Amino acid sequence: MKHDDKKKSVSKLRTQAEAQLANRQPPEVTAHPVEELLHELRVHQIELEMQNEALRQTQLALEESRDRFVDLYEFAPIGYLTLTMEGIIAEINLTGVTLLGCGGTTLQGRERSKLLGHSFSRLVVAEDKDRWVRHFMFVKKNTEKQSIELSIERGDGNMFQAQVDCVSSATKVRVTLSDITERKLVEEELRISAVAFSCQNGMMITDSKSVIQRVNPAFVRLTGYSAEDSIGKTPAMLRSGRQEPLFYQQMWATLKETGNWQGEIWNKRKNGQIYPEMLTITAIYSPEQILTHFVGSFSDITENKEAEANIHRLAYYDPLTRLPNRRLLQDRLAQAIATTARGQSFGALFFIDLDHFKALNDTRGHDVGDLLLVDFSQRLREVLREKDTVARQGGDEFVVLMEDLGKTADGAAILAAQLGDKLRAALTAPFNLNGYEYHCKISVGVGLFHGQGTVEELFKHADLALYQAKISGRDKLRFFDPTMQNALEQRFTLEASLHKAVAQKQLRLYYQPQLDVTRRVVGVEALVRWQHPQRGLVPPDDFIPLAEDTGLILPIGRWVLETACDQIKTWQNDTLTSTLQIAVNVSARQFHQPDFVAQVQSILAISGANPACLKLELTESMLLEDMNDTIAKMQAIKQLGVLFSMDDFGTGYSSLCYLAQLPLDQLKIDKSFVRNLPGIAKDEAIARAIITMGLGLNLNVIAEGVETERQREFLAAHGCHEYQGYLFSRPLPLVELEVFLKSCIIH
Repeated sequence: MKHDDKKKSVSKLRTQAEAQLANRQPPEVTAHPVEELLHELRVHQIELEMQNEALRQTQLALEESRDRFVDLYEFAPIGYLTLTMEGIIAEINLTGVTLLGCGGTTLQGRERSKLLGHSFSRLVVAEDKDRWVRHFMFVKKNTEKQSIELSIERGDGNMFQAQVDCVSSATKVRVTLSDITERKLVEEELRISAVAFSCQNGMMITDSKSVIQRVNPAFVRLTGYSAEDSIGKTPAMLRSGRQEPLFYQQMWATLKETGNWQGEIWNKRKNGQIYPEMLTITAIYSPEQILTHFVGSFSDITENKEAEANIHRLAYYDPLTRLPNRRLLQDRLAQAIATTARGQSFGALFFIDLDHFKALNDTRGHDVGDLLLVDFSQRLREVLREKDTVARQGGDEFVVLMEDLGKTADGAAILAAQLGDKLRAALTAPFNLNGYEYHCKISVGVGLFHGQGTVEELFKHADLALYQAKISGRDKLRFFDPTMQNALEQRFTLEASLHKAVAQKQLRLYYQPQLDVTRRVVGVEALVRWQHPQRGLVPPDDFIPLAEDTGLILPIGRWVLETACDQIKTWQNDTLTSTLQIAVNVSARQFHQPDFVAQVQSILAISGANPACLKLELTESMLLEDMNDTIAKMQAIKQLGVLFSMDDFGTGYSSLCYLAQLPLDQLKIDKSFVRNLPGIAKDEAIARAIITMGLGLNLNVIAEGVETERQREFLAAHGCHEYQGYLFSRPLPLVELEVFLKSCIIH
């Protein structure tokens, strides 16, 4: 305030004070000095009171202004935040607390304290954090307002869509936060509606009086009428004249009653062409249940005729071979059962499976496998009669249905066997699969019928017969008979018992010693045995194939590996057995698990066993499944210090070319070759070849199934100096093995 203005203000204040004093007491006739002084004091007192009142009014005004500001700031419809240049929340209003906290006015103070001093990016969902960090860096370098949409997680764990507007100053960033979740939902609904309206079906929207207000591009394409042609008209312009007025009366009655109608209708395009369409009409009502619009959606079903034919083919025919599929076969089999019942004739159902088809697929690829399936189906057609049905069930499984095979079971069986011979003859010539010559063999299961049994039962019979053909060595034909059913039931019973055996720890490890030419024990082979509580010792041939089929070989194989490694660790503490090796058989299913290498590593680490005392035996046929995977896993396990032996060597037919690539330590001559030594020239030649090959590759060679001294002498004479078999010892339980070891010299 300027000096003159200040003097005027003081003068005015004094005048007002004197006026108030004059009103408070009557004026004196005479004035004395003391009384004048008293008068001055009273005037000053009144001046002070007036100044205090003015100050109080000003204070009240300031407080009201401050409260209005606080209310505007704290309860604004958007959240206000102040962030430090490091992105830390320095200030936040109550709306921001409510948006970011758990809500509730009684908790807002507490929620504010949880937010202050913490990084704003902590509230941004993981998917948006990188975008926020980049955005915040950009904001700090620019003074203009910058906006971004983010997903924010509240303190209660719920998320919302937020628009974040940022303005940067020299020392801080001002942020406004708005919840746009509802807006985004509306936008999404509008987007979906727009996409739906742009679909391939024709669509039109009319008002409550059926006047067209909007059509989509598909409507224009299907009817030929443009939007300009249609809007303002009614759908009556599309009528073909094929429907009677009663049809439309019933349609509108249904619409009025239910709010929608669907059906086929004949309409006419702009060019006059009449076509059938599938039409759906839906009535739209306001919240007050007042009819406002109709939405019609239609498709030209003349274009679906070919699709319907394709659907029929897909439903009843195999797309690769064009043969009937299982569904159509079941229908024809049901008819055949009824026909044979009326005519008292026999029919036959053949289940045919291509042997080793998986190996072809894995080694040559699925394209080559598909070629075989197509060529094989063609040969099947050529062998069968015109009235017979040949179908493909899937994979490499084919089914043949034959009727009119005579009045007797024997005659029908003879005709069925003759068909089996024809099939084998048809497969004599190799298949040319893109230049690759492939010889195919089949396993066949046959079930006869003559008006009895259901479709499911006949399928089951033929499938059981096929199973018998496979377990008989493949390339066989087997007929179903009731004993097969009994065998299957026994198998199911044994499977249930085997599950219990694994859970109740009924399995045992037996060990068969392996000796060198001086009869010193160099190792043992671990062989699993099942000590059944009622049946006693179950032979491995009775349950190992079952375990393979059911997948139980996986927990059994792991248990064998763990038990063997625990035994290696135990033997390490005894100088007599510290270097003794234990050979463990590994099944193909177990070996080809993705985590098999990790399993071996874990078991060795937990047991503390010396890896050099563990030898894994792989069968030659295992290589057929995936050679590259086998080599990679063997190399990984080899790096752990574990040894490998090729079991049953010589019984396969495709691994010789890969033998040099495998990190093997040992070849094991299969007992089938040892059995006839010496004396059978073929087996002698095979044994000599295996020994020579093994020694040439710097591999140890061991023979299994050595039962006579003559066999051992022949093998020793040709360079095989390690043996396993009944000549030395049968497989022994641990207690008996330890007695045996004490009676022998251990290498």
